Amino acid sequence: MFTGLTECVGSVVSFAEALAGRVGRVACGSLARELRTGESVSVDGVCLTIIRTGADWFEVEISPETLRRTSLDGKLPGTAVNLERALRAGDRLGGHLVQGHVDGVGTVSGWKPEGEGRRLCVTPPAELLKYIVEKGSVALDGVSLTVASVRGQEFEVALIPHTLKATTLGEWQVSRRINVEADVLAKYVERLLQPYNDSTAQRKI
Repeated sequence: MFTGLTECVGSVVSFAEALAGRVGRVACGSLARELRTGESVSVDGVCLTIIRTGADWFEVEISPETLRRTSLDGKLPGTAVNLERALRAGDRLGGHLVQGHVDGVGTVSGWKPEGEGRRLCVTPPAELLKYIVEKGSVALDGVSLTVASVRGQEFEVALIPHTLKATTLGEWQVSRRINVEADVLAKYVERLLQPYNDSTAQRKI
């Protein structure tokens, strides 16, 4: 579990083919000293397990399923990525609860300056729109953001200068593919409101 508050921006060193999919190496500077094998780390919003660490890097295994469902498959060496370690019990929850389970890949459809910040327009996969609500939470490439407005097939978020500097969002341009994770609370509410059709419920005790 994560909060959507980026700890640092790392960069992709390599993505090597492996029997289980790919092994990715990510440069992360001094953050590497705090990472341990077996821990979870969020890379652009994708929860991955660390398999090796070095002086200023870590490696993760990426399954074919993860490559199909996220934007990681298109990351080239040198690409900047948002990094966050898993939430610890007792930590302040400054963003919102982010699982690192990407729901789909959206695209940046537009942006404009807004004061010293920026207004970003995103087109998510159509099936995710029902989870996106004004003033609700959404994670984009692992960054916790508040939905400013929803219009048609798009939604907007307002980015403050700090977010632009502390994450990769400051370099985003139109057509960029980004990982989208909707608020897990919305998905649970939807499931609870669905008719209960489990056949076992019809059995007599």
